[in-house]
Amino acid sequence: MQLQRQLRVVDPVADIEASLKVAFATTDMKQVNQHFGSAKSFAIYAINAEQATLLEVAQFGRLDQDGNEDKLTVKLEALKGCGIVYSQAVGSSAVQQLMRLNIQPVRVEAGSRIADLIKSLQEDLVQGPSAWVAKALASHRKESSDRFDTMEDEGWSE
Repeated sequence: MQLQRQLRVVDPVADIEASLKVAFATTDMKQVNQHFGSAKSFAIYAINAEQATLLEVAQFGRLDQDGNEDKLTVKLEALKGCGIVYSQAVGSSAVQQLMRLNIQPVRVEAGSRIADLIKSLQEDLVQGPSAWVAKALASHRKESSDRFDTMEDEGWSE
């Protein structure tokens, strides 16, 4: 399986650095209606307490259900930098791999509306994030603040 199509949206107004990248397993861009492992596409948003901005949509090629162990690799690669991924269901192997990448998997009922999930997440951010959201925010901010140290360690210069 491979990444078939990827759309990235550029919005110079959005404050991406102060946002949390969140992915939704969806086929229609309106609701979470896919199992993580067999998701045909992900909608990825930058979300903070005031706004939600669509960053990209990743669509995947043909998915074989059994015997295709590489199907998670391309999905995990597409979700790098995300702090949370919402799906209908997620297998234990995928949970472990997501957690190693500091991505919190969240299972929701089939047909949960993406707009409602975003609103709920924003309310959580305003009220003081719950433990799992705080952890996702902390790991995201750590990656962002360490990127310059990493460049320096690699010998990067202007």
